[in-house]
Amino acid sequence: MSWKDQTRDSGKGFYTLRTEDTGDVPVRLFLTPALLDAVEESIYPQIVNATRFPGVKLVAITPDVHHGYGVPIGTVLLTDADTGAVAMGPVGFDIGCGMVSASSDVPANAATPESRLRFNREVTRRIALGPGRVSRTKLKDLSRVDFEDIIRGGAAFYAERYDSPVDRGNTERDVIPVSDDWQPPWGGPGRPERGVPQLGTLGGGNHFIELQENVGNGNLYVQMHSGSRGFGHGLATNYFQLARAQNPAIKALDLGYFTPDSPHYAGYLNAVAAGANFAIVNRLAMFEQLALAFEEVFHKPLRLVYEISHNLVQREQHPEFGWVHVHRKGATRAFPAGHGALAGTQWAEHGHPILIPGSNRDASFILRALPGASASGYSVNHGAGRRMSRGAARKAFTQADVNAAYRDAGIVVNTDGVVPIDESKDVYKSSREVVEAVTRAGLATVEHELRPLASIKGSG
Repeated sequence: MSWKDQTRDSGKGFYTLRTEDTGDVPVRLFLTPALLDAVEESIYPQIVNATRFPGVKLVAITPDVHHGYGVPIGTVLLTDADTGAVAMGPVGFDIGCGMVSASSDVPANAATPESRLRFNREVTRRIALGPGRVSRTKLKDLSRVDFEDIIRGGAAFYAERYDSPVDRGNTERDVIPVSDDWQPPWGGPGRPERGVPQLGTLGGGNHFIELQENVGNGNLYVQMHSGSRGFGHGLATNYFQLARAQNPAIKALDLGYFTPDSPHYAGYLNAVAAGANFAIVNRLAMFEQLALAFEEVFHKPLRLVYEISHNLVQREQHPEFGWVHVHRKGATRAFPAGHGALAGTQWAEHGHPILIPGSNRDASFILRALPGASASGYSVNHGAGRRMSRGAARKAFTQADVNAAYRDAGIVVNTDGVVPIDESKDVYKSSREVVEAVTRAGLATVEHELRPLASIKGSG
């Protein structure tokens, strides 16, 4: 019997799964019937892995789920905040990866093919793309002391020190506190110091910058996805190795964890905070450059809609499970109106925006959470989710066919029109179907639909 045959429709827009392997841990799958049918069989042992961490209270699977490392990408894991584990695979290597969305009053018809290409050129002149690249911004010559001030002080310190014009009222948070006695593991196994010159860079893989049209009002938007670069990856590598050294019984590096009695427990939480602070400042520094490029081409300002992180573990209170550590691997926060964490912010009465990108030849969405989001640990998917591996994509598609499909759609890719095959449309699930799974379960409602006009991705 397939594990899918053991899922049950909850009648609330999601499936539940209980097997001998998962035991008494609630497992909720926020999938449509079609998405459940299409998900890889290999997801099941990774779901089981997620139920095995000490103190786990809930495993929620988001609709963009696909095969990951240790646990699926698209996993929300709740563990007891006082006695349970902080798990490492359910955070991942790109600590604090996240999204930015920005709006304008410029009508989309101003984005002619020529101005789309000019926008891409202006952006790539200002922002370094691809793995290992160093910053082209005012942060390129940071000293180690200045860098440590940023990873401790986050956006609040960055704005004051570097006179940033970004409206931080439209960011998820200014800073995640880092203990004074924690020190980055400079020279450790992951070499986090390689991230010092990378503040203000996009990176490669699924990181992107996209010029979009808001289907509702016809205006231009810009969206960006990026994370903590070599610094966050280096921190994660260091602590993954410490977890394995502390507990040789851990079968795979990605299944490492620390419990409160571990000497590395507080250190890892501080590392996540520092990596997230880097990622937040990284996005804001790039947004400044995006705004300059946009105004250079379209002669009007670009306004920050929201900046939000995923790939984190955070202490939160849940009405069903009490105080928990919420791990969001390839998932994003979804706090509705009235949530305690939003008290005193402009989002308290309506909930914060949720940014859901599709592929760069598919729609993206901005959602708003509903009270029903508690069922998923106040979390939803962070994108459309892959349906094909990178290697399979390179075998399935030709460069000429992929480039032609984007040209026919009028989407300008980078400055040369060459589309990364392993990041092209057919590699990803339908964003509309993925968002349908969210609305079907009553987790959130759709506020804006955005369609791509120009796409920027780092190669490699």
